[in-house]
Amino acid sequence: MSDLFGNSEPEPIRLPLAGADAIYYPNFIATNESEVLFEQLLAETAWQQDDIKVFGKVYAQPRLTALYAENEQPYSYSNITMYPRPFTPLLLNLKERIEKVTDAAFTTVLLNLYRDGNDSNGWHADDEKELGQNPVIASLSFGATRVFKFREKADKSNTYKLELTAGSLLLMQGATQHLWQHQIPKTKKEVGPRINLTFRVLI
Repeated sequence: MSDLFGNSEPEPIRLPLAGADAIYYPNFIATNESEVLFEQLLAETAWQQDDIKVFGKVYAQPRLTALYAENEQPYSYSNITMYPRPFTPLLLNLKERIEKVTDAAFTTVLLNLYRDGNDSNGWHADDEKELGQNPVIASLSFGATRVFKFREKADKSNTYKLELTAGSLLLMQGATQHLWQHQIPKTKKEVGPRINLTFRVLI
């Protein structure tokens, strides 16, 4: 297992994931601005909590979510279909800033609010058909630092983890979603709320 914790270097870091193309920008947004944006997103976002079915049982999803887009195209995952609201000026600004360091023109953003250490996101890959071949996912974090784990699909013992800090950007592209899964695990540590924005291109 490899670790990447607390890296304060401003230069982007290419993650050592076999066959993948994943780049971590530790300080994409400065600390002071990041704190302001967290409070804005927390207050302005139309958060919702959907039910998910696991092995035939229905549970409340262990986080709050919201979907915004430049169009009306829904997004489906884990038997949940979400219908977007129009991009807000804040989300448009963040989208444009991320697009400057990527080759993507994002259409949609899925927001997640992890209220505390009990909120999580299980092992999965962002490989839904709406995302097309070799999807580009740009994951922007605000609020509390949370551990983010990868594991290789072909060898689940091969894992990698890093801490996603406030203001950081994780760009996943190329074959990343085909070869690797990722998760935000639960933690018993006392952690505050975290907001994550995953910009994506729906086709």
